[in-house]
Amino acid sequence: MTPSTDTPPLELLRDGPPDAAWTLVLAHGAGLAMDAPFMTGIAERVAAAGIEVVRFDFPYMRVQRATGRKRAPNAPRLLLEAWWEVIAALGDPLRLVIGGKSMGGRVATHVADEAGVGGLVVLGYPFEPPRSTSGPRTGHLGDLRTPMLICQGERDRFGGREEVAGYDLAPTIEFHWVPDGDHSFVPRKSSGRTLDANLDGAADAVVRFIEGLRSG
Repeated sequence: MTPSTDTPPLELLRDGPPDAAWTLVLAHGAGLAMDAPFMTGIAERVAAAGIEVVRFDFPYMRVQRATGRKRAPNAPRLLLEAWWEVIAALGDPLRLVIGGKSMGGRVATHVADEAGVGGLVVLGYPFEPPRSTSGPRTGHLGDLRTPMLICQGERDRFGGREEVAGYDLAPTIEFHWVPDGDHSFVPRKSSGRTLDANLDGAADAVVRFIEGLRSG
């Protein structure tokens, strides 16, 4: 989809202290907007630790929000352009950690090295969509220079713990495995886990990762 002149302008949703040393920038996944419960849950938890969190909608989601009609994601070029627009709007890329949920985080991995950001955080990387025949989306991840944290559900259909173990990934990439979590970190009732506990754990891992960048 190509944005029209009627595409609403970029808006940034902010949590946490604006004078924080680091800003975590989160983009949404393909089907849910920047203020979806998952996005809000992670943003509020990370912000409570003293890190500024900024969220934004891709152009197609801005149109969907304005019209109330579901839209397909923009073409890859436009998703990348949206990331560049946000990075430019926020200033010094060295203090930015960019990423997001699924698609939004995956797109961020394609701009991080060139943009010179401080780090990457992806919440549920879509390594290989179910029933896909094109293979895993890992080609560019073998040479990634930017430090990266992937929070991934142990039984994520887009790449669980067993599948990911066989991928050739850069040494700059580390993982936090969400216990019994699916693509949105939801555990099965039989596991004894709760979604809140998994979100807490993921947010704690994100905070530790960003604090590690600061100390480095």
